[in-house]
Amino acid sequence: MNFAIKKVTDVFNQQIQSTIDGKTKPLGALGQLEDTAKIIAAVQLSTVNTDQQSLSIKHPSLFIFAGDHGVAAQGVSIAPSEVTSQMVANFASGGAAINVFCKQLGWQLSVVDTGILSPIDNCSGVINQRLGNITAPLNIASAMSLAQVELGFEKATALVKSVHEKGCNLIAFGEMGIGNTTSAAAIMAAVMAIPASECVGRGTGVSDEIVKIKQQVIEQALVLHQGNLNSPKEILASLGGFEIVQITAAMLAAAEQEMLVVVDGFICTAAAMLAISINKNVKNYMIFAHCSGEQGHQKMLSHLQVKPLLNLGLRLGEGTGAALALPLIQAAAAFYNDMASFTQAQVTDVTGANTNKAED
Repeated sequence: MNFAIKKVTDVFNQQIQSTIDGKTKPLGALGQLEDTAKIIAAVQLSTVNTDQQSLSIKHPSLFIFAGDHGVAAQGVSIAPSEVTSQMVANFASGGAAINVFCKQLGWQLSVVDTGILSPIDNCSGVINQRLGNITAPLNIASAMSLAQVELGFEKATALVKSVHEKGCNLIAFGEMGIGNTTSAAAIMAAVMAIPASECVGRGTGVSDEIVKIKQQVIEQALVLHQGNLNSPKEILASLGGFEIVQITAAMLAAAEQEMLVVVDGFICTAAAMLAISINKNVKNYMIFAHCSGEQGHQKMLSHLQVKPLLNLGLRLGEGTGAALALPLIQAAAAFYNDMASFTQAQVTDVTGANTNKAED
């Protein structure tokens, strides 16, 4: 399926910069909050309503996509696949870190089963978007079929449209899936055309021996699928996970609905790289939340030429970094909307930024 994502225009860039520079502060004094305000303003002034002057963050929603990976049985993780289902149950009952952060910060949290080994019976609050029980080991066979990728895109797109219809204009994604750092590292290697050794990290905190196994498994997978890594969907089918498929599609669908997309850590950035490869316009809707403790993540961010809001050494997943970024995103919108200009506050503008410029 195709995504008709409206290009974010640069027509308003000078107006946005002038508004920010005209606030009662030294030029650039709010640092990355100013950069974040520019992203929000560029999206909302050029796509949502060109008459709108104030920025808004409405009904922020975070979806955890969970899926199991056959590669977990190849010795790449300290945890068995059964832990994925156990953690999904923990999300559903409100006991995980992401539940705590979402409750504290005001996110609407939803949990999506994209294909876990042991489905949660009679578990209220878990959305069923299963593409299978578990992916195939990516170093032995294709993780899934292209038909499963397409089905995942359809399901994720419908989910995003449903939350947009309820008024959400900012969305974030988290993930859960034992073995998914191996899948994400393989995707990274394929997209960036770099060796597996530069992509593999410790995931949940594995030993040096397991890191070597992960590297070997990814090298095997890249050789096995070398003729089938020519498009983002082929990469997903060969190396991906059910949850990564749906996150990729959800990012594209959100941008198509002119929503802001908050990108979490290593796994979600792998999905973001694929989404950008499918439609480059999606990148301008993205706010990168944090740089994770996973060693390949900084390389991903550098490749995309983006700067994350936070660097807390997080490597939990679940969307925790994205969740923690919300107050900063809200603060960026708030200062843009409500902070007085030099003229409004009758403060002398010593910056010279607004000389010969129209006041807001």
